Amino acid sequence: MKIAQIAPLWERVPPPAYGGTELVVGLLTDGLVKRGHEVTLFASGDSTTLAELVSVHPRALRLDDQVKEYGIYDMLNLSTVYERANEFDIIHSHVGCVALTYASLVKTPTVHTLHGIFTPDNEKLFKHSHKQPFISISQSQREPRLNLNYAATVYNGINPNRYTFHPEPDNPPYLAFLGRISPEKGPHLAIEIAKRSGWKLKIAGKVDPIDREFFETQIKPLCDGQQIEYLGEAKHEDKSVLLGGAFATLFPITWREPFGLVMVESMVVGTPVIAINLGSVSEVIAHGKTGYICNTVDECIAALEKVPNLSRDACHQYVVEKFSAERMTTSYEEVYQQVMAEKYTQNGYAHQIAGVF
Repeated sequence: MKIAQIAPLWERVPPPAYGGTELVVGLLTDGLVKRGHEVTLFASGDSTTLAELVSVHPRALRLDDQVKEYGIYDMLNLSTVYERANEFDIIHSHVGCVALTYASLVKTPTVHTLHGIFTPDNEKLFKHSHKQPFISISQSQREPRLNLNYAATVYNGINPNRYTFHPEPDNPPYLAFLGRISPEKGPHLAIEIAKRSGWKLKIAGKVDPIDREFFETQIKPLCDGQQIEYLGEAKHEDKSVLLGGAFATLFPITWREPFGLVMVESMVVGTPVIAINLGSVSEVIAHGKTGYICNTVDECIAALEKVPNLSRDACHQYVVEKFSAERMTTSYEEVYQQVMAEKYTQNGYAHQIAGVF
């Protein structure tokens, strides 16, 4: 197949540190190339890929303080993709609702993986384009009331070989929190859990401009460098060290998390996850096997006492079996074939399909 992958321009592909969507896009793109597909990746110019790279800007937008109108580059990126639409058998968008209007103007089918959440504003565009094929990254992410045409749910995957398995936590023990420092990710609740239980907590994550006040007023004052330690933004190679050395990873979210790649990254290095039961949590964690799913902070604190009952090896194997990049790539190949077959059949030239796969 000739496939176009559209990545967000905010981070490079794959990301040097935070960026779950870009990590997934990188793994999927390279996986498709290795399977013999002709893939073109539309992403920031500093991205690294086995595919042909096409970019409208030389670096990730987050790293360029000269850029003032981010939307301009999104439009340039999408215009570049869809001007070449007839070169591809299928286009795969990872940029949310902004690709919907472009996709409706060409014959080449576009499948949209929804990595984010629905808002009162973007819902209007999703409703308008509800017949286009969508991919959810968890069942809990779906909103039936929007009546979107879901082709499948495909869980995000990682390459387990890029993470170092830790059969035992470090000594002295500590808890870990990894993620954006924002209210919805719950770092303030992670701190509460640590303080009330007496555990040391290591926090790593980026602070976006929109969350700067939250960090300065609610997180930074509580980081004493001893019991509560903020390490800054963790690069990929730092994740295995931070998560693998932890007794448990805290995931006390306050929103409907669409997927939560941190949970998978923690389990693959052997560290169980204690999480609040919102969004995708119940689909990602095997309760009582790879972590504990809780409804309150009190339950999270109580779950800490049960962590020694869990097998770190079982955590690792669970991810290998359920959340590998290989499995994700296979699932997307199946979706592409399904969407192309439906599209070409609707347009009356189903006989062309056999030559594409």
